[in-house]
Amino acid sequence: MSCLSLVDDPRRAGYARQHDLQEILTMAVCAVLCDMNTFEEIAFWAQSKEAWLRRFLKLEGGIPSHDTFNRVFRILNPKSFESAFRRWVGGLVPAVSTGTLAVDGKTIRGSGDGENRPIHMVSAFATECGLVLGQEKVSDKSNEISAIPELLDNLLIRGYLVSIDAMGCQSQIAAKILAQKADYLLAVKGNPPSLQVTLQERFGLAQREALQQAWQYARFSEEAHGRFVWLEFWVAANAGEVDVEHWPGCKMLGMVDSLRRVGDKASAPERRYYIASRAMPAIDFAKAVRAHWGIENGVHWMLHVNFHEDAATVRKDYAADNLSRLKRIVLNLLKTETATQAKFGKISMRMKRKLAAWEDGYREAMLGIRLAHDG
Repeated sequence: MSCLSLVDDPRRAGYARQHDLQEILTMAVCAVLCDMNTFEEIAFWAQSKEAWLRRFLKLEGGIPSHDTFNRVFRILNPKSFESAFRRWVGGLVPAVSTGTLAVDGKTIRGSGDGENRPIHMVSAFATECGLVLGQEKVSDKSNEISAIPELLDNLLIRGYLVSIDAMGCQSQIAAKILAQKADYLLAVKGNPPSLQVTLQERFGLAQREALQQAWQYARFSEEAHGRFVWLEFWVAANAGEVDVEHWPGCKMLGMVDSLRRVGDKASAPERRYYIASRAMPAIDFAKAVRAHWGIENGVHWMLHVNFHEDAATVRKDYAADNLSRLKRIVLNLLKTETATQAKFGKISMRMKRKLAAWEDGYREAMLGIRLAHDG
């Protein structure tokens, strides 16, 4: 609540501010927590839970209509909303971390129409605590290369190993990460082509065999639900193969071979190359690479399946941008709450949202609300 109170109100004074902005944002967070995914659903939930909301909100203007929710989120400055989000999440994570910070993008497919392409959001995901630390929208006329530095500029990343896929393999991004007292792990895929050729030569068959003999190798396999995964990891010190003037601080080179089979269908073997500013044994390199892939399940898949983000058709102005941020706030809430564990043990995100909708007591515990009758 204290963080949301600092969000700038974009509405004109007077009747346009009939409903308090902090209360609108709070109702939206509560509703999305309770399995509501659109502005129409948010307004309907707020109307049905008005008596409960009045226990801790004044609601002098009553419950806003779904048009009001839509209008407010259309004109709300995403930078101001994002700043409030980062202040809040900053209190949930340590100031210095040694874990992996995965940076990756997701397209919100339903936000596009014939005239405008869907918006693309780049998120920073702290893999150890499972929290989204921030997000940045990619400009309509740009790509992730410009959005990633802006995202990193506004985050305290000191101590993290920042992992980025091939789109972010840029010397300027590597230098920025080092300047912020963090390390980088960058995937390499033809950008620039000379770097990939260098890594291909460094990890030829004979070289891989030598690295394996020198214990600079790790492997991993997993089989569950008819899905089999086989991964092999090699690491080598940068002995001058990669120019440290162009790629500042590069200390380690890595390669990953992967093979996946689902049922009787096997995918083609895949090979990936990496550079890093932190020297790591092969087992730590394997953990970092797999942790980065966790953003797909921990954020992108969750938002797609549990929050129906790709089905959302809000498109005008800042509505899609802000609705995406709202869902990430709730995703973090669900990952940090412990209210359900005592009674139900470990349950899915989907069931947590259902439970929040059904039971006022659990919703209050998830939100950290202590009402007057609680003492």
